[in-house]
Amino acid sequence: MTLNLLKAWQGAKKRLEAAGVSSPVIDARLLVEAAAEATRMDIVTDPYRALTPDHEATLEDYIARRERREPVSHILGRKGFWKIMLGVTRDVLTPRPDTETVVEFALRDFPEHAPWRILDLGIGSGAILLALLAERPAAKGLGVDVSEEALAVARDNAASLGLANRVALLRGDWTAGLEDASFDLVVSNPPYIATHVIETLEPEVRDHEPRLALEGGADGLDHYRILAPEILRVLKPGGRFAVEIGYDQKDAVEALFKAAGAVLVQTVRDLGDRDRVVVGEKKPLETAG
Repeated sequence: MTLNLLKAWQGAKKRLEAAGVSSPVIDARLLVEAAAEATRMDIVTDPYRALTPDHEATLEDYIARRERREPVSHILGRKGFWKIMLGVTRDVLTPRPDTETVVEFALRDFPEHAPWRILDLGIGSGAILLALLAERPAAKGLGVDVSEEALAVARDNAASLGLANRVALLRGDWTAGLEDASFDLVVSNPPYIATHVIETLEPEVRDHEPRLALEGGADGLDHYRILAPEILRVLKPGGRFAVEIGYDQKDAVEALFKAAGAVLVQTVRDLGDRDRVVVGEKKPLETAG
């Protein structure tokens, strides 16, 4: 019997539900759209459109991989973030809506044509930095990552978005080798999951995301201990920072940045009303009265 868009979606949804996937409705739709070269509107307006044998074979492969809990972003090789589409591989974290909180805050009080210099520490796919540059045409950015594979993904994404001429990429260990007081804005989504917690995570994360981008040491705070003073060092006076945190790390990370000399330190909550991003500033230079 010929499979149509509606039956394909219904069948995929049922299989993903049985596999314990947390978002079977959305995932089934995305996989059917990609496999059948269809759009969401096609499923609504032309639900009985038949899939070709090639489409059916592709969909079967996609669904089988998702049943094994491979992330949709890895199956399709892409993921939407903020207002951009990013290429994604196993070498980078899949961009998540929670991280858009970093972008949202960073854009506040960031004049559209300000020639700011932005530093993204642990750039991964490039999600945060590229989303910011897409919104602020006069800004330029530097992305640092210890993974050459991640930098390759970020480089490809910058090129596909037409932003390569405003992005520099550096393989390095956080801020090592960077000059003092050289950036207007520093953003980061560092590894912050405690080592003992990683094995309890969903299979999509535990088995498919790079461990290097997840593990934050015994208490999840190892990287913040390094980053807090270093971010303050490379920020210009009056410069701002925004770093993503785990839901229960607000007090500890705020304290680290305050101890490093940051001012106006606070935590921004995400759309799920969870503590998500610690923000603040480097104290401005004193001016003569």
